[in-house]
Amino acid sequence: MSQGDRGTQHRHGTLPPAMRESVDSFARHLALVDNRSAHTVRAYVGDVVSLLDHATRMGRHSPAGLDITVLRSWLAQQRTRGAARTTLARRAAAARTFSTWAHRQKLIDNDPGAALVSPKPHRELPAVLRAEQTARLMPEPDGPADPLHLRDRVVLELLYATGIRVSELCGLDVADVDPGRRVVRVFGKGARERSVPYGEPAAAALDAWLRHGREALVGPGSGDALLLGAKRGRLQTRVVRRIVAGAARDGGMPHTTPHGLRHSAATHLLEGGADLRTVQEFLGHASLSSTQIYTHVSVERLRTAYQQAHPRA
Repeated sequence: MSQGDRGTQHRHGTLPPAMRESVDSFARHLALVDNRSAHTVRAYVGDVVSLLDHATRMGRHSPAGLDITVLRSWLAQQRTRGAARTTLARRAAAARTFSTWAHRQKLIDNDPGAALVSPKPHRELPAVLRAEQTARLMPEPDGPADPLHLRDRVVLELLYATGIRVSELCGLDVADVDPGRRVVRVFGKGARERSVPYGEPAAAALDAWLRHGREALVGPGSGDALLLGAKRGRLQTRVVRRIVAGAARDGGMPHTTPHGLRHSAATHLLEGGADLRTVQEFLGHASLSSTQIYTHVSVERLRTAYQQAHPRA
């Protein structure tokens, strides 16, 4: 359990009963009705527990005491403690989601979150690898036949070939791979299903893993998981991050993450001529606005190349 989780658990235990019951019901709603991921539920619950703890210190002992004054006071406190704009935006979103839910549940008479304005998160351009850098990142196909080497190779190839999130990669089952059509079935945010194609290098890595690697790691706890850890259970996201960072380090490249490979895949698709709608479907974005940031990345690449190469730049 992380220090943040322990802090949330402690504050949760000190809340008045009505506050504690409301946040528990809210957590169940997020998981079972809204179908939010475990990560999102944990983040939102942590924010709401912090909000309710602040409200309690202001003399409010049930959700009915929440109003815009409490919400603004809580966010102001976060700001004075140095919370980043992105963090403040997420916490404001959690507060609005909770107050809307509490209003629908008739726990509060009005929805104070509707009047809450928060700073827009600053969206920096994603750091992406060049195409030749991603090629150096990939293990050699004729490397050792060690199961972990074969697994690490397929992890890297699939992340870049499909642009899927690290959680989506770790959630893949063997049945989600269609070698004939060269697509993987992915369940993204909100349990939205999509099929994503992959190319020949990823197909070769998958074939080697399924033929010679996975069987060596299968154990009682493996289930149908496509990718397995050294302890024979489903591969964990933290291990994938370690694999990607290690491959970048070994290749003499800047620190790289699974999300960095996702950014790189999307940017390279756009630079290769793919349209924005196609990239949106490829990434599993619900809104085109989430995909449009990649157009800025491509423009920056174009501007840099122009300044370096054009005689009148």
